[in-house]
Amino acid sequence: MAMRAAVTTTAAALTAQRGFRALYSSFSTSQFNQAQTKVENPPSAEPSTNLFVSGLNKRTTTEGLRDAFAKFGQVVQAKVVTDRVSGYSRGFGFVDFATIEDAAAGINGMHGQYLDGWVIFAEYAKPRAPISLPNNTFPQGRQ
Repeated sequence: MAMRAAVTTTAAALTAQRGFRALYSSFSTSQFNQAQTKVENPPSAEPSTNLFVSGLNKRTTTEGLRDAFAKFGQVVQAKVVTDRVSGYSRGFGFVDFATIEDAAAGINGMHGQYLDGWVIFAEYAKPRAPISLPNNTFPQGRQ
C-alpha cells in the first residue's frame, strides 16, 4: 500500500511539473528515458588455424564437419560440441587446419554455405579468456 501511495504521489508531482502529456510521452526527460548508447561489435579474432563454426544442425557429426572442411585443406582436428544429456550437437564446433592459408580457404569456402540442410558460419576462433577465480577457491572444488 505504501508503495502504491509513493507511485501515486510521484506521478502527481510529475504531472504538476510537466503536464499530463509529458508524463505519458516517450519524449519525456524523466529518469527512465536515458540516452541510447551505441553498441560496438567486438573486435574480430586474429587469423589462426582454428576456426569457430556456428549454425550447425543437431544431427551434424564430427565426421561430417571434418569431411565438409577437408575440401579446402588439411584438417588436423574437427570437433562438434555436443550436449551431455542428449548427445546431439549444440549448434557449434571447431575445425583446426594445418596452415593459416588452409583456414582462410575454409572460411571462404564454407561461410554461408549449407551443411546438413542448415546455413553455417565460419570465422577465426577467438582465444578463451583466462578464468579468474577468487583467491580462496580451487578450480574443481575442494581438494
